[in-house]
Amino acid sequence: MSFLPFVISGLGIGAVYALSGVGLVVLFRATGVLNFAFGAFGAIGAHCAWQLLDWKMPLAVAVLAAVAVSTAISFLYGRVFAPLLSHRDIVVRAVGTLAPALILIAIMGVIWGELPRRLQFPTDQMFVSLFAVRLTFTRIIAIILAVVMVVAITLLLTRTRLGLDMRALANDRDLSAILGVRILYTETAAWIMTGIFSGFAGLLLADLVRLQGTFLTLLVIPAIAAAILGQLQSLWQTAVAGILIGIAEAVLTPIAWISPYRAAAPFIIALVAVSILGGTAKAALKDR
Repeated sequence: MSFLPFVISGLGIGAVYALSGVGLVVLFRATGVLNFAFGAFGAIGAHCAWQLLDWKMPLAVAVLAAVAVSTAISFLYGRVFAPLLSHRDIVVRAVGTLAPALILIAIMGVIWGELPRRLQFPTDQMFVSLFAVRLTFTRIIAIILAVVMVVAITLLLTRTRLGLDMRALANDRDLSAILGVRILYTETAAWIMTGIFSGFAGLLLADLVRLQGTFLTLLVIPAIAAAILGQLQSLWQTAVAGILIGIAEAVLTPIAWISPYRAAAPFIIALVAVSILGGTAKAALKDR
């Protein structure tokens, strides 16, 4: 039995997990918030894209609208509600993000229902052969987008004033405020960035897997697993971990006795990651 086709197939999903994990880490490093609503932000954006395509709007308009919606909701929460919890315990800040997630699930349920759908892009019909395996352009785009966005965020963090401020916040929020770092501005920028990440991740997952509010919201779990494997600090470790999680999930497909449960693989990996790296993750959380 050859696992190569499934490894190649898993690269696309893994790239989206990588994208999501990096989006979580960027926000956590700047604000100390582990955003459980990340998947919901992307899910409602993907639903908006599906609706616009159903109304025969151009694909570019649908994609831009999806990212704009997820970013706007993330900005709204980060600007209005997150500051109210900024001095609370890190667990409270994380649990606080469950509220928008539940609200968005309810909104999506009322407007679109829970019937699974699929976004379909023209790139789904285009492919290249890699080791005699078809790799669609959509999956290639997911991989390229993950790499480009990680590189862009890395450059932003290391070579811009905003990146310097975000790194300062990651080290000491109170001292950063004393030194003149614009706390609210910097944290809002981080929420905008995570909104952009969630928008693209939601679109890709709605195409590669399925479009369903609750399902996409829960896919924050593999992203959290990737973030934990990246010790909630390293963007590149998180990206690599996300890709490996996607591949691990895919290679279970041909194993008959475990295939029906392969969707649980990211959740199991998350539990293992917490168990193995619990000390490191706990230290990162404690520092916040």
